[in-house]
Amino acid sequence: MPEVSANVDIARHLQEHHGQPEPSRRRVDTFEILEAILLAVVAVTTAFSGYHAALWDGASSRAYSKAAALSVQSNETQITANEKLMYNASTFTAWLQAYSAGDQHLQALLERRFTDEYRVAFVAWLKTHPFTNPEAPAGPGLMAEYEDPRSEEAVTLAEESNAAFEEGIAFRETGEHYVRITVILAAVLFLIAIGQRFRLRGVRYGLTGVAGALLLFCVVLIATYPRT
Repeated sequence: MPEVSANVDIARHLQEHHGQPEPSRRRVDTFEILEAILLAVVAVTTAFSGYHAALWDGASSRAYSKAAALSVQSNETQITANEKLMYNASTFTAWLQAYSAGDQHLQALLERRFTDEYRVAFVAWLKTHPFTNPEAPAGPGLMAEYEDPRSEEAVTLAEESNAAFEEGIAFRETGEHYVRITVILAAVLFLIAIGQRFRLRGVRYGLTGVAGALLLFCVVLIATYPRT
């Protein structure tokens, strides 16, 4: 039947001109595969970034705890050093009274009660002729020879405490960098998801391109950030 054959030819002709060409369909399939790959990379990168943000947050907390413990230890050590200095100062005051009274026996007794560090400074102080030399230090505690190991230890602990605190700040800032990456990756997921809702290929390609650029930016940042 010639009419039926002609209708079939016309339908085939319309399908070839108005249907989805095969090359275009392949481009769409390839783009969807690309979107799936981007989503997979975003998922892995987000998990990696969130994991390291948690690690750096924990490291920061440990550094702050260490700084607090060292600070307490430094204060306790300094208090002990101050108490020792007060003991020596009170003993030295009693020695001055014995010296004024001319009681050499009491002087010798009090000298034996000085701590070892203070006794060294006391001997050096006597060599300055303090009772006739107006430029002599007021007491052994002001002599350069007086070195209290506890006081020096307190200073060292205080420095370690400050260093640990600064380290905690640096760890927290690094963790915040990873959190920022996680936020950007959330925007990448949003752009890819919203792009799939558009029928216009140009809009979809554009949104996915921006998402890919942001994802690449995040990957570069992660490569430059330190890891625990």
